[in-house]
Amino acid sequence: MPKTLADIKKSLDCHLGKRLQLRANGGRKKTVERAGILRETYHAVFVIDLDQEENSFERVSYSYADVLTEAVEISIYDDANNLVAVK
Repeated sequence: MPKTLADIKKSLDCHLGKRLQLRANGGRKKTVERAGILRETYHAVFVIDLDQEENSFERVSYSYADVLTEAVEISIYDDANNLVAVK
């Protein structure tokens, strides 16, 4: 796992446009799982377009600090749905 926020951003930049699955802390011992495509990375956050069949809203964003503190776990897949990386 990357050690700095800049390392996390660089590793996500390499996977723009790829399919991923998120596992996030939803609070009060709840875990939220979402799937979508990594669309954009900004200075402090990254944006994911969610699958519309499973979610009632289109996009979600998380900060790189969420990944660093392990509040969000990301699994990245290639075009053939093979697991490429886990962040």
